[in-house]
Amino acid sequence: MIALGSDHVGSILKKVIMEHLDKAGVQYKDFGYTGDETVSIDYPVYGLATATAVASGECDKGILFCGTGVGISIVANKIKGIRCVVCSEPYSALMSREHNDANMLALGMRVVGPELAKMIVDVWLSGEPLGGSHARRVNMIKSIEQTGTLPDVEV
Repeated sequence: MIALGSDHVGSILKKVIMEHLDKAGVQYKDFGYTGDETVSIDYPVYGLATATAVASGECDKGILFCGTGVGISIVANKIKGIRCVVCSEPYSALMSREHNDANMLALGMRVVGPELAKMIVDVWLSGEPLGGSHARRVNMIKSIEQTGTLPDVEV
């Protein structure tokens, strides 16, 4: 199950991706804003709700949408266990899954067009963590998140 979340600006692109996921048979749950796109709302509310659903295990992964993807990704990355990446092209989306085990993706409505967004989402959802040295580095990220340090690592 994929968690989706957006602010008012991102809700336009979120709807495009929801239709795309429907066609692909991918299940999702919408934690985002669903009202009038002309009403300004606060992205931290929806970023938090969506990231919490992923961190708790209610959803496997999450996709966030706002004007640039940046603000809402910052919110998501404040939640323990979340590794959210902002992507504007497919290569970084794939690498974020394979190398960083990113469990959330953020897209910017004002940055990425609908067709490119679909490609990014497809590549990101198809990517799998490679393990090996990449898993070691993800574990280092988890250590920093837990303790603020990297034990037994010289700089």
